[in-house]
Amino acid sequence: MAAGYAELLRTRHAARLLAGTLAGRLPNATAALAVVLFVRAEGGSYALAGALSAVYGLCNALGQPLLGRAVDLWGQPRVMLPASVLSALGAALLTVVGLDVLWLAYAAMVIAGFFTPPLEGGLRALWPGVLRRADRVHAAYALDAVAQEVMFAVGPLLVTLCVAVWSERAALLVINLIGVLGALSVVVSEPSRQWRSAPREAHWLGALRSAGLRVLIGSFFFVGLALGSIAVAAVAYADEHGGGMISSWLLSALGAGALVGGVVYGAREWPGRPEGRLRLLIGLLALGYLPLVLVPDVVGMTVLTGVAGVFLAPALACAFVVVDRHAPKGTVTEAFSWLVTTFGVGSAMGASVVGPAVERGGAVAGFAVAGAGGLAALLVLLSTKRFLGDPVQRTADAGTTENDRNGAVEPGFRAGRQA
Repeated sequence: MAAGYAELLRTRHAARLLAGTLAGRLPNATAALAVVLFVRAEGGSYALAGALSAVYGLCNALGQPLLGRAVDLWGQPRVMLPASVLSALGAALLTVVGLDVLWLAYAAMVIAGFFTPPLEGGLRALWPGVLRRADRVHAAYALDAVAQEVMFAVGPLLVTLCVAVWSERAALLVINLIGVLGALSVVVSEPSRQWRSAPREAHWLGALRSAGLRVLIGSFFFVGLALGSIAVAAVAYADEHGGGMISSWLLSALGAGALVGGVVYGAREWPGRPEGRLRLLIGLLALGYLPLVLVPDVVGMTVLTGVAGVFLAPALACAFVVVDRHAPKGTVTEAFSWLVTTFGVGSAMGASVVGPAVERGGAVAGFAVAGAGGLAALLVLLSTKRFLGDPVQRTADAGTTENDRNGAVEPGFRAGRQA
């Protein structure tokens, strides 16, 4: 298993691209914590900190697919590096103006969030050209999902370290400087400079004209909702069982389960079509969420959350493969960005929806929201099987051109216009 991943990382450019992408995504992974700590240090309320973080998240959700489309049109270096610099300048603006002029603070969050570069989708667009073998690409998607779990665990620790050594203002600046350097490392690499998207059919919907992609977006919205609700429900469970670090244990167990599942999943090549495998993985993911409503003692709950996380990274890795198969030609970065955005929006929605549920029914109700989200994600996939079949067969059956791999036949703009 370890030998397979080591071989993958020894492939020219692979380790650099993965490390650069993770560093470049660090500001996004730590934004909520870094902004809250800065606002509180400046004397602002939790409500203001939450509002600024929400603006960042909303603008990030809007910007990712639009910047992804720009990458597909104009290449990675021309979009990602300027976007990364603008995003860092937005964060720097917040540290300069503080909370004295609130509209400037909100404007800073708009800039920082909207211009967050779509490095995640960009890396997945590069993997096939760098690795040149389907089995290695499959393993790379799994490794990417695992690395994401590690980043979300290590990132907050790095923010906390910067605060302890310097200050909350310095933490924001350092994290965003690392982000720019990570993006720079990616875009000056040979694969990024040479990558060009396939010619795309002009269409105002871009990647969203794919029925299969729309199905994935619908399903992973609910997966994100489930995860967002678990984060809040874990805090409620901790409050009911003595507080302390219990919620951190539960979330760490969830991440550890995802890490183990992703490593095991990516270590072998799986038979069958990824669309069918994704339904199975989402079904197992939903099944893992349901026992959380039992809310046993702390040891038992830690075990349950660990088991609940096992199929998350495999489901994400499989979804990346399905996105690549169903994205219309010339829209792969945008397509990956839509999945990332929807997942994030679902997580934010879950965190907001689960609050009233916890107020009324405690941790049990919170974990019930997570279970419902998992079941909804599975229901979306099961009820739309005809839209998420083999894209090659669908295209042949529909008699569509090769430019659209998923049989989308809706008319686009007139010839000569780009989506």
